[in-house]
Amino acid sequence: MTRIQSVLAVLLGVGCLAGLALPASSAGESILDVPAVALFAVCGVASLARFRVAVPYWIDGLISVLGAVTLLAALPEIERAGVGYWALLLAAWASGWLFVERLLELGPTVRQNGFVRLLVPVYFGIWILVVWEAVVRGAGIPSVLLPPPSAIGVRLLTSGAVLWADFQQTFLKAVLVGYALGCGSAFLCAIAIDRSPFLQRGLLPLGNFVSALPIIGIAPILVMWFGFDWPSKAAVVVVMTFFPMLVNTVAGLAASGSMERDLMRTYAAGYWQTLFKLRLPAAAPFIFNALKINSTLALIGAIVAEFFGTPTVGMGFRISTEVGRMNIDMVWAEIAVAAVAGSTFYGVVTLVERATTFWHPSVRRG
Repeated sequence: MTRIQSVLAVLLGVGCLAGLALPASSAGESILDVPAVALFAVCGVASLARFRVAVPYWIDGLISVLGAVTLLAALPEIERAGVGYWALLLAAWASGWLFVERLLELGPTVRQNGFVRLLVPVYFGIWILVVWEAVVRGAGIPSVLLPPPSAIGVRLLTSGAVLWADFQQTFLKAVLVGYALGCGSAFLCAIAIDRSPFLQRGLLPLGNFVSALPIIGIAPILVMWFGFDWPSKAAVVVVMTFFPMLVNTVAGLAASGSMERDLMRTYAAGYWQTLFKLRLPAAAPFIFNALKINSTLALIGAIVAEFFGTPTVGMGFRISTEVGRMNIDMVWAEIAVAAVAGSTFYGVVTLVERATTFWHPSVRRG
């Protein structure tokens, strides 16, 4: 075992045994039934004995899953968790970490397997939710400060119609329209800047100036100009996405080597032929880098812009309204929808990048 695996194995073993020896609730009572106690006892002894006995990697994953399920099942009986509970939670977390560590050392062939590559982030994400639930409910944190994931999940299921209406208003209208206009106009301006030295000296500093404008300052102005509906939010997205696309495209157009440009001139290629056959393909990684950055900036800009005036629908409107009503679970439900939408948008752009720039070394290494 590696050093980190040895440390995790010790944490797993000591955590299991200490969790059984110490009180698991503030009342000093045990919250585990006989099968759960036997499970953690066997896990503790087996983990400390693994320095002499080889243990299959999937055993660690099974231990972490069973441990998490056992602790979450015991939470309704706890008003406030004791030291033993936290020790068992630490042991289950160590087991999950140990499972991932051992999964990643199985070899390049296994690591390149699509299921394994998907399993690691999904497994880690689920464990983040488990620890969040266990800590919030075990420590007795009020829901008004931090609701557990279970309460957020219930809100997602019961408020689907409201969340879908907000998603349509913010993402399908303001984000997508503003993203297309901002990135498209910046791309055309980059072509013009590359074509004209005059614009390079005049328009590029102006774009830098616009990028430095604070969103909380320009959002109210754009709301006054374009109204309270989604076009004003799309205008904010245009402002936020313009400069990253402009700078990356200009840098990408200058990325082709002098030898390649000389070769194109030798073939009597004009500016537009050189642009489409050499310079734009060389600039593709830079352009997609800007598109990925803007995929998250666009959603942030649209949500923040909705704080300064919007119809009674939209993610930003819902967040600001429900915070005032102390419905924090609804706020986190909106945050979850925004996070999933932004991550999905980023993933779609990444897939398009891989299909378009399959020849680039960074994509081939992936």
